[in-house]
Amino acid sequence: MEYISIFLVSFTVALTGALAPGPLLTLVVAKSLKYGRKAGPIIIGGHAVLEIIMVCILVLGLGKIIDNPAVIKTISIGGALILIYFGISMIHSLPDVSFNISVESYVSSVTLFFNGITMSIANPYWTVWWLSVGLGLLLTARGLGIKGLFLFFTGHILADLIWYSFVSYSIGKSKRIISQNIYRKILSICGLILILFGLYFGISTFI
Repeated sequence: MEYISIFLVSFTVALTGALAPGPLLTLVVAKSLKYGRKAGPIIIGGHAVLEIIMVCILVLGLGKIIDNPAVIKTISIGGALILIYFGISMIHSLPDVSFNISVESYVSSVTLFFNGITMSIANPYWTVWWLSVGLGLLLTARGLGIKGLFLFFTGHILADLIWYSFVSYSIGKSKRIISQNIYRKILSICGLILILFGLYFGISTFI
């Protein structure tokens, strides 16, 4: 029952976080309009790799290095700048964007994968979550050994994968009824949201 519990708790907590609007959701929406339903799973693949690294860091006890006011502030400022850059780039590219994919599928997949890594790093709340809520769950899972850690991470990433795949699939299907003009307007909104997230994270660092 302990193993089932850690899986369910991890899945539920991760799902509530995934459902909340944030930079990663904005990215999935924007990229799904361009690349279709494959965008969500691939982006979450990059996100998952970064989360594996974070879990390893915390399990090895290196979280104390990150859990430092100066480090957190640096991460927040750097993340804010990355989000603003993503937002501005998205808006700046509007005149050239179209539904027609002009690059090789392999290239776009690699780009989406690294977008998932970059966007996760850029979100300061991702780091804060792992150093607080995530660390607490991780310590409980570690008490159950390797199997507990595996079930914890599986439940956590499965929640992200299910939700963002659903979002990506839904948006990918809606491309058939979205005009080029609406497509660009949605992208401009996504770009603006990323800029606002960046400004919020940057300003909140000094409050």
